[in-house]
Amino acid sequence: MKTNNEKSENLKDLFAKFVDSERAEQAVKDIETAEQILQRYPAPEPDKVLVDSIKAEITSSLMHRSGVFRKTFYKTTVAVAAVILIGFVSVKLLIKILPISEPAAHEVRISAAIWDSDDISADDVDLATLTAEIEQIKGELANLQIDESGENGYDRLTELELELIEINGDFWKG
Repeated sequence: MKTNNEKSENLKDLFAKFVDSERAEQAVKDIETAEQILQRYPAPEPDKVLVDSIKAEITSSLMHRSGVFRKTFYKTTVAVAAVILIGFVSVKLLIKILPISEPAAHEVRISAAIWDSDDISADDVDLATLTAEIEQIKGELANLQIDESGENGYDRLTELELELIEINGDFWKG
């Protein structure tokens, strides 16, 4: 453990980095004086009765809030259960009332071979074409970002983005 003299020297060296040596010595003396005053007049301990009453008040407040939270939680749980039950009964009634209709003629049907396939994009020609075009545009975008060609590339980048948007739009048209 460092002695008082070593601490004073370290403080003086530290203060000397920021102010001149005269001010550094004065700052060290001020700190030592403040430490002596604090040792001579320690802070008073709080009254044990006061500390106990504060703890009791905090405990009482927490217990009250805990009860309010439980009541709110139970009320919310009952309300959510009622909503779920009503929704379940409504769906069951609607299924009984409304007949199940056949799919419309305009709906697209996916063949079982494509549906069960592990690689749908390879089985569907249109999807495979769009996937290849998207991959090509991604590659061109990556080249532009790396700037392998050495030119600005901003116009080409905008053009490629518009092509990508158009391809994505064509995909959903069918």
